[in-house]
Amino acid sequence: MPPSQSNANNWARQPQRWFEARLQQWQTLERNNVQLEHDKAVPEALVSATVAAYPELARDLAIARRLAPKGQLTTHLERLYANTHRAIFQQPRRLTSNLKRLFRHEVPAVTKLLLPTILAVTFGFMLAGLVGWWLVDTYPELASLFASEAMIRTVQNGELWTDGMLNILPSSLVSVQIFTNNILVSLTAMALGTLYGLGTIYIIGLNGLMLGGVFAFTAQYGLANRLFEFVCAHGFVELSIIAIAGAIGFHAGRALARPGHQTRVQAFQDAVRDGGKLMVLCVLFLIGAGVIEGYVSPNPDFSLNTRLIIGIGYWLLFIFALCGWRLPKFGAANSLG
Repeated sequence: MPPSQSNANNWARQPQRWFEARLQQWQTLERNNVQLEHDKAVPEALVSATVAAYPELARDLAIARRLAPKGQLTTHLERLYANTHRAIFQQPRRLTSNLKRLFRHEVPAVTKLLLPTILAVTFGFMLAGLVGWWLVDTYPELASLFASEAMIRTVQNGELWTDGMLNILPSSLVSVQIFTNNILVSLTAMALGTLYGLGTIYIIGLNGLMLGGVFAFTAQYGLANRLFEFVCAHGFVELSIIAIAGAIGFHAGRALARPGHQTRVQAFQDAVRDGGKLMVLCVLFLIGAGVIEGYVSPNPDFSLNTRLIIGIGYWLLFIFALCGWRLPKFGAANSLG
């Protein structure tokens, strides 16, 4: 019998002595892991000690699994072993290289993973929009469900509530308010995924109904074309990001409902981590969309053709970014980690 296995058998017969003998080493290893992961420079002796303790920790974990496979100590040592493995083998942290990896590899990998869900959410959003249009077109009195009384009076007077926006607030302040609101809506759609995806269904459905209902209402007064002219410069990217945020929410809800071989906590953490990578890019583009909505959309000096060029061009740039800045296809990454 190998010496390591013999030692493991001996310690398994004396669990209290083993625990007391190893407790200090585990605590030291936890502190070392924190330094290795968060400090820019660490002593060589600390690195050597952590590497030396790594196989010993594997032995301790084997003993704990033999004594109590589902015990708290086993769970704690599994987490410590995973953290130690990451601390030893992780790549050095460099902001530039990390951002490059995020946008070149991780974002397209998550996009590819979520693409079926994104398409399903987009279809649901469009379906909700058609339902909202049909409801208001068939029952005009339902417009009050999707528009405020002030908006309704303005449209009935032959104007859009967006007219004269720049006469009230400067473009810079309008932009800040808009992209802040858009970010909150997208993060809410993502966060509501914790309700097993039901919250995401609600917010995506509600936004689709509102969009369809408002367009149907403005169409009754001949203002739908002007509304489209207002939203086309920024709307393609904004609506795409709302669908993506909803897909991330579904992804998180699905991880809770069907964690597979993982625990629900682990599956949910992985789903949120995946979604967070994608939302970094989405937030950046929402800021740009807010700037467009503040400076271009309410400005009558921009023609419809110019707005379409800006809107479609910005949307194509967003798709290009989702692909990892590669035109042919989504970038293939071996791991989302």
